Amino acid sequence: MSEAFEGYERQYCEISASLSRKCTEAASIDGEQKKQKVSEVKSGLEEAETLIRKMDLEVRSMESSVKAALLAKLREYKSDLNNLKSDVKRISSSNAKNDTRQELLESGMADAIDLHGVDDNVGKSKKILATISKRMDRNKWIIGCLIVALLLAIILIIYFKLIY
Repeated sequence: MSEAFEGYERQYCEISASLSRKCTEAASIDGEQKKQKVSEVKSGLEEAETLIRKMDLEVRSMESSVKAALLAKLREYKSDLNNLKSDVKRISSSNAKNDTRQELLESGMADAIDLHGVDDNVGKSKKILATISKRMDRNKWIIGCLIVALLLAIILIIYFKLIY
């Protein structure tokens, strides 16, 4: 086994253990601290992915006798990394759900007061769409007239060419 692979492996194991601890901590806290822990974990995940790519390159350059065992280890590390990613998604989605719920509850009160603004916007939208539709119809007629005029010109040219 190469020294480079062992170094990458040691670094990955340290990062993985650190990320697991941070995920556990993030799951037990709320608010801004949770967001900070999640962002730390995400940056750690990127670093871990980089190490796995480096290990993969090292393994692929080795002899086939050692390669099989190291590829098995590498698959295990990739699986571990995917588990960490899913934990982070789970933690951050629960955080996002709570934030979204809070925003909806707060904005719901403001919407109750300003509900007539929506009706005004719907009316404006209908007018704009009607104008667009009229312009499309007018453009179709113009293009149709141009096509008819060009066809008449072609027919006249062919007629005069055949007569003379």
